[in-house]
Amino acid sequence: MTTFQHDTFLSPFTWRYGTGAMRHLWSEVHKRRLWRRLWVALATAEQSAGLVTPEQVADLAAHVDDIDIARAEAIEADIHHDLMAEVQTFAEQCRIGGGIIHLGATSADIEDNADVLRIRDSLDLILVALRDLLVVFADKIAALADEPIMAYTHIQPAEPTTMGYRLALYAQDLVDDYLALKSVRANLRGKGFKGAVGTGAAYAELLHGTGIPPSDLERLIMSNLDLPAYPIASQTYPRKQDWQVISALAGAAGSLYKFAFDLRLLQSPVIDEWHEPFGSKQVGSSAMPFKRNPINAEKMNSLGRMVAALVDVAWNNASHSLLERTLDDSANRREILPVAFLATDEMLKVAKRILAGMVISHEAAARNFARFGVFSAVERVLMAAVKAGADRQAMHEVLRQESIAAWQLISAGQPNPLVDALASHPVLTTYLSSETIRALLDATAHLGDAPARARQFAFTIAQILKDN
Repeated sequence: MTTFQHDTFLSPFTWRYGTGAMRHLWSEVHKRRLWRRLWVALATAEQSAGLVTPEQVADLAAHVDDIDIARAEAIEADIHHDLMAEVQTFAEQCRIGGGIIHLGATSADIEDNADVLRIRDSLDLILVALRDLLVVFADKIAALADEPIMAYTHIQPAEPTTMGYRLALYAQDLVDDYLALKSVRANLRGKGFKGAVGTGAAYAELLHGTGIPPSDLERLIMSNLDLPAYPIASQTYPRKQDWQVISALAGAAGSLYKFAFDLRLLQSPVIDEWHEPFGSKQVGSSAMPFKRNPINAEKMNSLGRMVAALVDVAWNNASHSLLERTLDDSANRREILPVAFLATDEMLKVAKRILAGMVISHEAAARNFARFGVFSAVERVLMAAVKAGADRQAMHEVLRQESIAAWQLISAGQPNPLVDALASHPVLTTYLSSETIRALLDATAHLGDAPARARQFAFTIAQILKDN
């Protein structure tokens, strides 16, 4: 068996990114074990048709786990066909049943169904990780539902929101991704066993005289695998399914990307409200010892871009699969399927770690709110003054001039003077008392129903996960 050392090229997904469980599913050993499982399922169905003996099937089943990649690679070096090399390796191990391995099948009958089994198991791992992340989101949303912060549009201070409500924005996208991935998983289909161009002609020849049609043989095999089959397939299952799978993964990656990108912005000292965890011995920069770079959020963004790019490759594979099939998808599918899953897997793992350990600077949030929140409450003063009899346009101009003057002062590093200026303004106090103006300028009263919506959505997450 080939062993890898760090003196040759290794994909970072071989050892650096993703979980061990996901890497196992896309390992060469697991793939070949699935191939052997499929050959046993085929032989078992053929035994039911009287084509092979129970002893031959038992012999194959006894050697499913005896993977010998070194021997298979040696054979492949001569014959240049990886699946047939595995057939020969398997056959050498099976003195009784070796001669009936792959009887009636074409390579894609084995490879494609094995790929879908790997995709299905990989989606299960992704869904578990996404559920775990959503649980953490729900807890954070509920805990921070009432904490006022500044919201930003165009990366400029806008109006107040709450920390829990902002977190609910990310979680809402991820809930949609969770349901989309569940749907993709539920609708997965294998190629089935239809032969070289999907007609089942070889199986029809093999089954001639048994009274068993190829469709019944296929149904028996796929039932053994608990995997439905496409009713129509060519040499392969439609590559559109790969595009659907990777697109759903890219959807989740996009939602995770936004969370990570926003965190990077909020970790900037200019805002300084959220920080990803930073270990006591962690080094932020080789040159600048004071740095606390958001390297985990940056890694999520880097991986997210890769997952998004893979959608285009899968689209081309589906669209360029000429007639009953071409092989120009084969080489890149060895990469795009595992990488899409491993990158998303890593993003979910890192997102959960960031969110669970996220350092929130409540002081910075309060400071930003005090600095900018009052501006968003000026409209409340305008409405109240007009209701008290003031001219709307005249009041708007007063408030505009005072707001601009205050903004210039805080931009110069001085305290915000707007509350005192408006509470003592001779025109405004003609219509509203100083106390009323000060109360209206309390931006914490300008949150709408964001706290209630955030709490409700935390509850909704729990219900969705319970029902799905």
